[in-house]
Amino acid sequence: MPIEKRWVVRTPGAKEVVEQLAQHLRMSPVLANLLVQRGIDTVEKANKFFNPQLSDLHDPFLMKDMERAVERIERAVRNGEMIMVYGDYDVDGTTAVALVYKFLKQIGHKNLVFYIPDRYNDGYGISVKGIDFAARKGVTLAIALDCGIKAVEKVVYAKEKGVDFIICDHHLPAEEIPAAVAVLDPKRNDCNYPFNELSGCGVGFKLVQAYAQRNGIPFKDIEHLLDLLVVSIASDIVPLTGENRILAYYGLERLNRMPSSGLLSIIKICGLDRQNITIDDIVFKIGPRINAAGRMRMDENDENAAPSGGFAAVELLVEGNEKLAQEFCNVIDNYNQERKDIDRSVTQEAHDYIESHPEMKEMKSTVIYNPKWMKGIVGIVASRLIETYYRPTVVLTMSNGFVTGSARSVQGFDLYQAVESCSDLLENFGGHMYAAGLTMLPENVEAFTKRFNDYVEEHINPQILVPQVDIDSELLFSDITPQFHRQLNSFQPFGPGNSAPVFVTHGVSAHGEPKLVGADMEHLRMDLAQRQKPNTTIPTIAFQQPTHYEWIRGGRSVDVCYQIVENHYRGTVTTQLRIKDIKRVEGK
Repeated sequence: MPIEKRWVVRTPGAKEVVEQLAQHLRMSPVLANLLVQRGIDTVEKANKFFNPQLSDLHDPFLMKDMERAVERIERAVRNGEMIMVYGDYDVDGTTAVALVYKFLKQIGHKNLVFYIPDRYNDGYGISVKGIDFAARKGVTLAIALDCGIKAVEKVVYAKEKGVDFIICDHHLPAEEIPAAVAVLDPKRNDCNYPFNELSGCGVGFKLVQAYAQRNGIPFKDIEHLLDLLVVSIASDIVPLTGENRILAYYGLERLNRMPSSGLLSIIKICGLDRQNITIDDIVFKIGPRINAAGRMRMDENDENAAPSGGFAAVELLVEGNEKLAQEFCNVIDNYNQERKDIDRSVTQEAHDYIESHPEMKEMKSTVIYNPKWMKGIVGIVASRLIETYYRPTVVLTMSNGFVTGSARSVQGFDLYQAVESCSDLLENFGGHMYAAGLTMLPENVEAFTKRFNDYVEEHINPQILVPQVDIDSELLFSDITPQFHRQLNSFQPFGPGNSAPVFVTHGVSAHGEPKLVGADMEHLRMDLAQRQKPNTTIPTIAFQQPTHYEWIRGGRSVDVCYQIVENHYRGTVTTQLRIKDIKRVEGK
């Protein structure tokens, strides 16, 4: 049986405000209520929400150090200096590097290289290897994206090698800010930029916007970069509010209408070229393919292999020739398939280990270690284990003589504090409330496992270990009209801070025969009917919920919570419910 979930229906908005909005906007009270629940309680706010405007983007020069950053790039361009664009190996980092690199090429700068660290040899962030590469290439200015905010010593080392750094980051800084030429990070305490939830690529875009603004380049000439930016915003799971909503809205428009050659090749290989691409499509199809490249270990004996998997991803994203882009994309897609195979195999090994150790199944956290697992996929495996056991999870492996791994949390539990409580056992760690990375000596694994498990046991509220489904509103199937769905779609793009609404409908049952589908018959597809007048039937899909098949097949009632989505099949678009959870109604 799947884990029993707790359903929590959000408090509805103030009735008078909901009624006023519904009347003024000519929309269903259910949808007006969604607006109020999101803090959109006036017609003026609603108009801004439904009609994002690029003119509402903030002045990039409000960001601390932006003036200095632009001046240093102007000098480098004027003097023909060698510039290196440096970024992290994940989607946010690689799209950021591609965006800034493409812009510098666009303005005619020719002395240009990019560098993506290798996950296995360089590690995370600005590396000595990367700085040495820059020095050998004659680089005098490096622009670091999606990393660098804690690289105090590395920036000093780079300066000794004659390399200046501009840092564009969005992670929380430590007390000491690196002594770079400029450090752009809206999370700096001394930065008054009005929006601090930009992605790393978003900070890079603000740098590009500032340079363009200062040098008389019209904004329309940098709009083509927004397709890369929306891929970063979606994949890095930053809030889709404020400036991110505007950038994502226009980025999606660009991605659907006129994507760059590299992204177009990914869109085609995902089978998304004949439908409207959404944030979900980026998160589940486009982003993982880009990410997979940075997760894979390169063949050191292959002279034609890219210096790092992330390097191959950037090559694809900056390629302007469609034929070459498709060739790069095939390589990236192979990385993704290989990643999925390894991920599936390691996840199964981890499951088998836990199931064979009953004492682990009874604990409130999981720490699991296997020195043979691939470093690049332990974070994915930790997330997979949470889907089954739903508790804070750490997955560890061996890399370059150290035990290294990823930790993931459940809603409401501060994982970072749990890891920090073991800091004396760790060589390095970093992250936030729900995800962290850590490194330790092999002899500390046993002590870390005990300390981490004890901390969770002592500090976690048992209620947190029951997964929660947040429900926005009750709904009748008969309310789901074409007009309702059209108006609901205008709430997009969905994401953190503006999640796709979850509705609940009570007392429904199967119309016709439900079916188990998928390679392992793991998904449940069925038409559900609500019998009260007007009698309404609607197609649904319940992923990873096959255990309800016999109950529903017997004609018995269930309550369902779901999201309303579009199903694209052979050129036909229909409304479908994506079932998030099912509760059986006993006695019916």
